[in-house]
Amino acid sequence: MTVEQIKPEDEATEPVETATPDLEQTEPETPEPTEDPEPEPETFPREYVQKLRDESAKYRQRAAKTDELAHRLHAALVTATGRLADPTDLPYDEAHLDDPDDLERAISDLLSRKPHLASRRVAGDVGQGASGGTGGVSLAGLLRAGAA
Repeated sequence: MTVEQIKPEDEATEPVETATPDLEQTEPETPEPTEDPEPEPETFPREYVQKLRDESAKYRQRAAKTDELAHRLHAALVTATGRLADPTDLPYDEAHLDDPDDLERAISDLLSRKPHLASRRVAGDVGQGASGGTGGVSLAGLLRAGAA
């Protein structure tokens, strides 16, 4: 910002600059990190850490296999009830494995909301397949039926 200084007319006027405060704030200088001359020593030996990692990996694989078997068991339990056409229609819940009453309630609730998921069994004569008709064609039977 410049301000002109007013001087008498016989003297020349020159603009005088005044110091303006810097509106931008400068970031405080942070000291540069210095490298440690000595690296930190290992807390545990490398072999021990590798052994722990391998053991953890084995447990993770076992847990994944257990989860897969639990899902298969759930599907088998739902199939055993015979109430659903597709056992995967009922979402997996671990509580269904422990309590058969909870499984029955879940299936009943699902069928009350979505009755089209119920299993259907065909009963009676639907007009297809083998029927309980005569054992065979008899020429003598046809002649007797035609003569009467």
